Amino acid sequence: YLTVSIEPLPPVVVGDAVTLKCNFKTDGKMREIVWYRVTDGGTIKQKIFTFDAMFSTNFSQMENYRKREDLVYQSTVRLPEVRISDNGPYECHVGIYDRATREKVVLASGNVFLNVMAPPTSISVLAADTPAPFSRYQAQNFTLVCVVSGGKPAPLVYFKRDGEPIEATPLPEPPAGAGSWAPRNLLHRDLDDTKVPKSLAAEGEPGAGQTLGTAEPPRGLAAGRDSVTESIPETVVSREFPRWVPMAEPIYYLRHTQAPVSDGTVEARATLTWTLNPQIDNEALFSCEVKHPALSMPMQSEVTLVAPKGPKITMTPTRARVGDTVRILVQGFQNEVFPEPLFTWTRVGSRLLDGSAEHDGKELVLERVPAELNGSMYRCTAQNPLGSTDTHTRLIVFENPNIPRGPEDSNGSLTGHCGFRLVLALTLTVILELT
Repeated sequence: YLTVSIEPLPPVVVGDAVTLKCNFKTDGKMREIVWYRVTDGGTIKQKIFTFDAMFSTNFSQMENYRKREDLVYQSTVRLPEVRISDNGPYECHVGIYDRATREKVVLASGNVFLNVMAPPTSISVLAADTPAPFSRYQAQNFTLVCVVSGGKPAPLVYFKRDGEPIEATPLPEPPAGAGSWAPRNLLHRDLDDTKVPKSLAAEGEPGAGQTLGTAEPPRGLAAGRDSVTESIPETVVSREFPRWVPMAEPIYYLRHTQAPVSDGTVEARATLTWTLNPQIDNEALFSCEVKHPALSMPMQSEVTLVAPKGPKITMTPTRARVGDTVRILVQGFQNEVFPEPLFTWTRVGSRLLDGSAEHDGKELVLERVPAELNGSMYRCTAQNPLGSTDTHTRLIVFENPNIPRGPEDSNGSLTGHCGFRLVLALTLTVILELT
């Protein structure tokens, strides 16, 4: 008789040592033990180890593995460092000689599944649809995306706000439209203090102004309501938020997606969406945490939502001359900004050098500046969904001694004199040819 059994294996982590143990009982004489790795749903069996009892030898067919397995004893194979590619079923085949004739071999087999887990290798949190503008006049949805890569099986992903778990409504399918499914717990548009004349709010006249004056100011506005006519610096964004922003707790929506990767791991994505409230969401700490059976403790990545403040602008060259190419660049801010800001350049009181009304990007390039731009003011607006801020810089253009100036040209550009010389030379050439 011949019976074969293989002890089941618990899930193992990449890099662990694994022992495949094949137990068998027989009263016959053993011929061989062969281990197979089964692939393609059982259609392909790759021989990985053989013990030949006739010659008392053993050898490996796993040349690509550089003989990673060692024969501990005749029915056991050890894999010192498993990989994700080792995941799958294995079979142990045992052969004995038939009692009646030594030319016949009786076979029996057993199988086991090796489940190889891999901990996630990376986790990151980013904002969807960035860069995006800031809106004072209507609510907008905001989405954080947590991307976890390298894990097997798929990890458990969840969000926290200021260290507290977020209770979110599961969202199995992507929203058809941002405005059709997201919560809109907004107050009436009449309560938008950006639409109420300051005279009505200050004098307390009946109507919308009186209602606005008696309403309790939302959090974040109380510090700046002493005077309606106060001067608000351009870099202060917390006082620009209108009163339609809801005071109720936000409603969060969470959606999970998974995508298999060619190396056998899974890329997991979790998206958290809610109606942004810049007053309470500014400087809020959001973290994405991951639990996985191959991790001894959760992985974490965190971001703090912050509106831009105090852009730092540099201009090169610092002493621009007529004909130079001037680059105006935003190098950074006084604070860490998230999500990525949207930069818009304009020229105060006029159009840009190329004739456009505005330019998007972190850098503004002025090709071959003329003398007319001397003293012109440029505004850079940096904004993200949490707020906006403006900063200005003035361009000073000096004369260029390398560029000749005509006597009739008062603005430093190349006109009249050069053109007059060219026309005069052409006229003299024509007269000489005629004579």
